[in-house]
Parts: sequence; structure tokens; C-alpha cells
Amino acid sequence: MSESGRTQSILVIEDDPSYRGNIEMILKMEGFRVRTAADGRSGLAAVQEEVPDLILCDIMMPEMDGHTMFDILKSDVLFADVAFIFVTALADRSELRRAMAAGADDYLTKPFTAEELLAAVTGRLNRLRILRQSAGSTSFHKDLAWLREQLTPREHEVLLRVGRGDTSRQIADRLGISVKTVEIHRSNLMHKLNASNAATLARWAFIAEQR
Repeated sequence: MSESGRTQSILVIEDDPSYRGNIEMILKMEGFRVRTAADGRSGLAAVQEEVPDLILCDIMMPEMDGHTMFDILKSDVLFADVAFIFVTALADRSELRRAMAAGADDYLTKPFTAEELLAAVTGRLNRLRILRQSAGSTSFHKDLAWLREQLTPREHEVLLRVGRGDTSRQIADRLGISVKTVEIHRSNLMHKLNASNAATLARWAFIAEQR
């Protein structure tokens, strides 16, 4: 696998053939190695056959929905570090919050542009590469253990969204809280983590993403 991430593998699990084909085409044009599945059961079989670096998975599917697929994968240590992005046409905020609360890395809401798709995919893969490079160091594991002791579940959620580049408004919308509450959490995070600038906070966000 190259450092550029262009040979990284992506599994697209989507029951809508039009969306599935479009996503596959866009990603292949960017040089990614792409496999597809039409439902959760065939997607799970594809993962077991060859573990991808990232999965793009629809939520509402026949045979096995996206939530069930995600739960099965994250309960197995072999698949725990696979990046996972939900793809959904659902406008219901509680459904999206459920996906993120379960530990998904991100989500895309249909319809989305090619630019939005590529931004989500490359962003997750770049973070995955950084985490894999760092995960073997003793200092990284010490920092991760310390971080888990310091943060509340909500602070952890906010930190992850900060690391993904979300604005306070976007974080508020995604977590169903007010912008003022987000700003309070940001301030608390800066204080707890002794983060004097955004770059330091982003470093802690990378660490927090390690499961």
C-alpha cells in the first residue's frame, strides 16, 4: 500500500445500483481499489474474504441493514480498525446520531457530490494512515490511555468532530446540541488537554479516534 493511499481498498455496500455504480466509478477514477456489494450479507462476506481499509455502507438495506453490519464488524478485533462511513438518504437526525454514537467514523447524506464523497474518503484514509503509523509507539498508547481517563463521552464526541474539521455549527447539528454548548465543550477540551492551538487539539483528536 502506497503512502499516498491511492492503492487503498474500499468496499461499497449499497443496494441502490445507480448509487453503487456512481460511487464505484468516482472512486476508481481516483485510483482506489473498489469492491461492491448489494446488501449487508454479501458485504459481510466480502469483508471476511478481504479486509478493506474503508467501508462505505448504506443504512437501509435488505437482508441486513447498515447498523447490524457495523455492529458485527466492530465486535470482531480483526475488523476493529476498518474505517466506516455510513451512507444514508435519511433526513431523520436521530438516525444519523445513532450511527455516530455507535462509533462510525463519518456519514454522507444522499444526495452528495463527487467532491463531498472524495473529501470524506480521503480524510478518513489519511487519518487511518496516521493512526497506524503512530499506534506502535509506547508514547501513543500512554497518551491514549490518559485521554480516555480525562474525557466525558460527550467531550469525546466533540473532539472527534473537531478533528474531522467540523465547525461549531456542524458539530451542534450532528450531535443535536446548541452551538453555545459546543463552544463550552471546546473550551473545556483546550483546558483539559493543555491545547494552546487548533493543531494540538487536532493531534489529540487523531489519538481519540484509535479504538
